[in-house]
Amino acid sequence: MQRTYKTLSYGARQSRSMSNEPIRFDTKIAVLLREDLEPWQRLNVTAFLVSGLGTQVPEVIGDPYEDADDVPYLPMFRQPVLVFEATKETLTTAHTRALSRALPRAIFTSDLFTTGNDRDNRAAVRAVGTGELDLVGLAVYGPRNAVDKVIKGARMHP
Repeated sequence: MQRTYKTLSYGARQSRSMSNEPIRFDTKIAVLLREDLEPWQRLNVTAFLVSGLGTQVPEVIGDPYEDADDVPYLPMFRQPVLVFEATKETLTTAHTRALSRALPRAIFTSDLFTTGNDRDNRAAVRAVGTGELDLVGLAVYGPRNAVDKVIKGARMHP
């Protein structure tokens, strides 16, 4: 069966045929969580972080879904989101690396657990300098090798 590819941002390739072969991406979506978070916090932080990527990096969003009865569903990410965990220090280093590579990123700080709305969330981040952010989560998207370098030292979330 012949495969055709559509070139996406960062050189990602997505098969446009109905082949059973898996689609391979040259990009990666990674979420890095601080290892000392409670389970509910891990879920909440992950959801918030990936929502930021979807709004600013449109190529990560796939086509809408539809079931056999023609009921439509919203589109989701076109590729897996890999979730990692690390120490506070590794998370800070990853943030610095993401900034130096100018990769699309989203952050979640510990202050956001005490706010209750988007306006207060933005104000809490705005009140703290880059080097002083108490990071509990980071989402990053980009070429696979660049993202791997950003999250170096982290381990897959259990």
